[in-house]
Amino acid sequence: MEVTKNQIDDLNIELTIALKADDYSEAERKSLAAYKRKADFKGFRKGMAPTSLVKRIYGEQALYEAINGTVAEQLDKFIKDNNLKVLGEPLPSENQKENDWKDGADFEFKFDIGLSPELNFEVDKSDKFTHYDIEISDKEKADAKADLLRQYGDFQECEKAGEDDILTVDLKQGEKTVEGAYVSIRSVADSQKSLFLGVKADDKFTVNVNEAFVNEEDRAQLLKVKKEDLAGLEPEWEVTVVNVKTFAPAEENQETYDKIFGKGVVTTPEELDVRITERLQNNHKQDSDYKLNQDIREYYVNKAGISLPEAFLKRWLLENNKEKVTKEDVDKEFDSFAKDFKWQLVRGYILKKFDVKINDKDLLDAAKGYAAYQYAMYGMGNLSDEILTDAAHHFLQDERHSRNIEEFVENDKAVAAVKEHATLEDKKISLEKFGKLK
Repeated sequence: MEVTKNQIDDLNIELTIALKADDYSEAERKSLAAYKRKADFKGFRKGMAPTSLVKRIYGEQALYEAINGTVAEQLDKFIKDNNLKVLGEPLPSENQKENDWKDGADFEFKFDIGLSPELNFEVDKSDKFTHYDIEISDKEKADAKADLLRQYGDFQECEKAGEDDILTVDLKQGEKTVEGAYVSIRSVADSQKSLFLGVKADDKFTVNVNEAFVNEEDRAQLLKVKKEDLAGLEPEWEVTVVNVKTFAPAEENQETYDKIFGKGVVTTPEELDVRITERLQNNHKQDSDYKLNQDIREYYVNKAGISLPEAFLKRWLLENNKEKVTKEDVDKEFDSFAKDFKWQLVRGYILKKFDVKINDKDLLDAAKGYAAYQYAMYGMGNLSDEILTDAAHHFLQDERHSRNIEEFVENDKAVAAVKEHATLEDKKISLEKFGKLK
């Protein structure tokens, strides 16, 4: 047996494994013996068929298994003996020649191996980052308050229809009537909108529904018929306005406070102002923390000066996702993949450098936070620890969710280690200027 290494560059190796008959004959014999023990041929007791018959039936498969097993063993041995940090898995070389799969023949296999780059950089006080303290302006608080009251507003009757209003109408065409239909003036075609703007309750007018409601689904909903029945209807209808409703924000009073925050939690405009300020501060802190994390990530990826075996990685991605992606997909998305992959290498280096460990409690706590976020999206807050813990265990048992949670914890721990050893400067900044930062 001969194993030959061709070091193409720092990140790529072509490995050649040459086998002679003696190198795989014992593995082949054992494979045939296993087939013989299980063989059940007519006229022979199980396991007692002649070796020649077993070899004639299973010989090719036994040869294939023996050679592949021997090659895999040598590949693994070479990687371990040379302490290689391999990216992905070795791939059959593009220079591989066809072997003649005959018992007793010589075989040669070539493999491409992509190597992880060696990282060596410091994390110390010379590395400087800015954590932005985003100031809250009076205008931002006023806008946030208006948005909050709009969230809890509803439609109220008004005198005349405006651009954003909704009408309840009755329609009549001869003996045909449609009662209680809704018309959003925004859905009316511009050419017909003047018919609806400014109308009041009890006003009557005629409309061509085909021209006013070009969208067939809107028209079918208005006339309360199936879409396929529209073609059989005459377009001219007499409209009677039942009422006009406009959207109005919630009034600032105790009833509204209770709807938003819970009964008695907020009772004065001053307390509302405090709550709005807290929300804005929390949102700004999340934005600022995200910016800092991205700055840290980009800084150390650049500082590490990472090179990747790109051609190898593209082949590896394609080989491992044949059913899902094409070569064009890989080429298109590779820059984004490489960016994330470089950060993974840097993150792992930082965690190892500072001996940062991730334990089950870290993962459980992160999973509980993720569960709380998911529930909150459906308006379910203040859940018990038991419910969140059960949900967290469910997420951790799912491979995709578990890996995402693990990556979140690794990111969090790596960034925390950087914050502890690098220099952080707090800087006040307006929301407008923060929005212009890259």
